[in-house]
Parts: sequence; structure tokens; C-alpha cells
Amino acid sequence: MPRKYLRKFLPSAHSVKNHRHLRLFVPVLRHPNLWHLNRHSVAGGVAVGLFTGLIPGPVQMIFAAIFAIVFRVNLPVAVFTTLYTNPLTFVPLYIAAYKIGAFVTGKSNSVQNLYTEFQAESLADWVPSFFNWVASLGTPLLVGIPILGAILSVCGYFLAQGLWRLHVVIQWRRRQKRVRRQM
Repeated sequence: MPRKYLRKFLPSAHSVKNHRHLRLFVPVLRHPNLWHLNRHSVAGGVAVGLFTGLIPGPVQMIFAAIFAIVFRVNLPVAVFTTLYTNPLTFVPLYIAAYKIGAFVTGKSNSVQNLYTEFQAESLADWVPSFFNWVASLGTPLLVGIPILGAILSVCGYFLAQGLWRLHVVIQWRRRQKRVRRQM
């Protein structure tokens, strides 16, 4: 079931290899684990996507693809998983990263109110205001982001492994029941 469901939404290796902008990278994209949907490759792709999803800006998908190639995990899953960060989730994730970094480093930049410092007058002011807010958080944020990314990555890896395994066990038991009924 997970394999059939995921295949509907993920691009095939053939379509990516024949894409005119990606032909340069075909030798790197040949490894079969980048495209196979198995428990280990998908869980690794989830872990890579969760880790690189905290990178600000549009480069998170590029880094997810690079890390997926380096670690030989499912590339489309890694790139797709980075989408857990969006304008609604980015600020709470960065606040959590800041708090983790402040706890680890033992220092807090004198940000009076972490929740109300980020203010944007209009949609056009949102991006510059966001980057100014992130820059004001300093060292605790820079320490907290990789730690939060590692925590999310490890949790995501084991959750994907466990859910895949649970699905296989459930399917196996259903098959066993059908075989017993037919006897």
C-alpha cells in the first residue's frame, strides 16, 4: 500500500533522467536507491527532508537533493518532505530552535518578547522583516537550528521505519487470515 500510494505522486526515475535541465546530472542520479520505494530508502528520505527543511529560503530542496544523493536515500521523498516548513510553521519552528539553542548555550540575546518582535506591516514587508527577526536572534538560533533539525530527522526516520513496518505486519496478518479461511 505505501509503495502504490507513493508511486502516484512521485516522479519516476525515467522522467527525471530525461528532463532537459537535469541531463547533466544523469550519472549521479543512476543509483537505484534514489528511486526505490523501500522502508530504508523512504525513511532516509524523510530524515534528510526534515533536516534540510529548516534551511531558510528556496535552497532547502536543493540541499535535500544533494544530501539524498550523498546518503543514497529516496530523492523525491527527501525533496517533498522539506515542504513541512511553510509560512505558518516556519516561525514556531524557529522559536523552538531558538529556545533549544538558548538552553544549550546558556545565553539569550536580549530579545524582549520573542513572540511579538516579528511584525510585518504588509505582505511585501514580510520577507525582510522575517530575516531581520532571525538575524536578531543570533547565536542561540544558529546553535538551535541544527539541533532541532537532528531531533526531527531522527524522530522522522524511526517513525517512517515503524509505520512502514506496522503496515507490512498488518498486511501479512490479513494475508494469513485469508489463507486460513480458504483451507
